[in-house]
Amino acid sequence: MLNSFEHTAFRLEVRDRYNEPEESEPLARYMAGDRAQPAWLGEWVDLVRDATATGHRFARVRVVTVPLTDYSRFGLWCSEFTTRAGEDIRYLPRDQADAADVPDHDYWLFDSSTLVRMNFDNEDRFLGTELIRDPAEIVQHNYWRDAAWHEAVRRDDFAGQQHL
Repeated sequence: MLNSFEHTAFRLEVRDRYNEPEESEPLARYMAGDRAQPAWLGEWVDLVRDATATGHRFARVRVVTVPLTDYSRFGLWCSEFTTRAGEDIRYLPRDQADAADVPDHDYWLFDSSTLVRMNFDNEDRFLGTELIRDPAEIVQHNYWRDAAWHEAVRRDDFAGQQHL
């Protein structure tokens, strides 16, 4: 779906960590002070750059616990590369997300009409996706997208607030 949406792809991320094997080494290098763009991020950066060049829009809200975890700081740093490519990433502290009734699960919303829920286990490992077809659920997730977006702070502003 990341290659076939017509206008917008929105992602809500609510986990403080994603247990992705390809991120282990880049995270360790980041924690050791290495700030070279991770090679595995290149494919995503290219996808975003190509899509936004043709008028498509990638947007994301990351709900984070403050103070940030090491993983969230790493994600904030990585988002510098994807925002330069055209992705609009915003950050929302968890207490504000809770006050705005933002859900506690990740999802993609494509063109405001196709909902894909992201499933993870208790160890933060990705289990797969679930295509949701119920119109009422899709409308609810659009509402949550708008609520989260309204409260969230642009990536660069949030990085400045965190002194990163």
